[in-house]
Amino acid sequence: MNDVMKHKIKHNLHRGIVSVKWVIFAILVGSLVGLCGTAFYFGLTLVTVLRTQNPWLLYLLPVGGLAIVASYQLLHNEKDTGTNLVISAIHSDDELPLRMAPLIFISTLITHLFGGSAGREGAALQMGGSIGNALGKLFRFDEKDKHVMIMCGMSAAFSALFGTPMAAAILPMEMVSVGIMYYIALVPCVISSLVAHGIAVSFGISGSLFSLGSIPDFGILPAIKISFLAVLSALVSIIFCIMLHKSEELYKRFFNNAYLRIFIGGCIIIVLTLLVGNHNYNGAGTDVIRQCIHGNVIPVAFLLKMLFTALTLGAGYKGGEIVPTLFVGASFGCLFGNLMNFSPSLCSAVGMTAVFCGVTNCPITSLLISFELFGYEGMPYFLLATALSYMLSGYFGLYRSQKIVYSKYKTNYINKMTQ
Repeated sequence: MNDVMKHKIKHNLHRGIVSVKWVIFAILVGSLVGLCGTAFYFGLTLVTVLRTQNPWLLYLLPVGGLAIVASYQLLHNEKDTGTNLVISAIHSDDELPLRMAPLIFISTLITHLFGGSAGREGAALQMGGSIGNALGKLFRFDEKDKHVMIMCGMSAAFSALFGTPMAAAILPMEMVSVGIMYYIALVPCVISSLVAHGIAVSFGISGSLFSLGSIPDFGILPAIKISFLAVLSALVSIIFCIMLHKSEELYKRFFNNAYLRIFIGGCIIIVLTLLVGNHNYNGAGTDVIRQCIHGNVIPVAFLLKMLFTALTLGAGYKGGEIVPTLFVGASFGCLFGNLMNFSPSLCSAVGMTAVFCGVTNCPITSLLISFELFGYEGMPYFLLATALSYMLSGYFGLYRSQKIVYSKYKTNYINKMTQ
């Protein structure tokens, strides 16, 4: 046997060992994070029911905010930047502490219990990423392999909580650096996503599947209408990102103390809720999304949700931005459909997809989410809206640690952070 043949055998053996390693650890991450994500789901369900049955809990939101700040300071995690830190840990080797997992778990439950406007999937990404990173450290992985473990954890948590395993597998690989994909993580992320989803399903958690009813045939006029919706949705996504970032800056400018900042923010949410006259904009707002799919929405719903969410998260309350983004997209799309007399249900779904794509800069994930939530019948509409929203949303994004590696408009390497 010559040296070339020996080298090939050795190389193939090494690849086989690496493949088996990632299958094993992907199953491990998917199982552990899937269990944590399932517990998180039931916890959120419980506190949402408690808040719905006891509307007076809203008045304790400022007190809950104080508890959140105190818990982060107690564990010396005051400078936590949430999902931004998870993304930075992948491409900048920033430290991602394990204590992020219990902190975001508890603080998100507090935010939802007392009526802050926030989601859950963003929190899941933080929880899953920190657990994945901790496992990487435990088994003494090098930095690059720890990055894959973080992405595995993110996929598993998103899949368990949201019930979209295809989108969950791709999201971490796509969102970290816009313009390139971390394909090395494909197999581990797919396996961890499917394992976590299987665990969630075994506990009775099923993903949301919305029925859009009769979908209009795709043609020139419907395509023009959906294109117009996609252009407007890209604009909405930019405005939402600006509101989220500016609200945090304004809070810090006027209230330097974290305790005062979050207390004032809670009081503002209470006043806004009383002025609105209902609790539709507190919590995640999944029920309102379902109403939008059925064609029912008030014209200012998307603006109110953006305002509530920006004022909640900007003050320092914890939670995700993704479900509020879907709320904004669905309510705006439904409004557009009613005004244009064009299938409000389909426009709600397209609005959700387009706004999500605009704020995350993840077109493939957005397309997969649309398929998993609404089925494949509306594929041409989702495909067109996703492409246009991605291009026209510019370099804005929910997460300032997200890098735009390649330009959206030319084949240029730009390597800049989102705005």
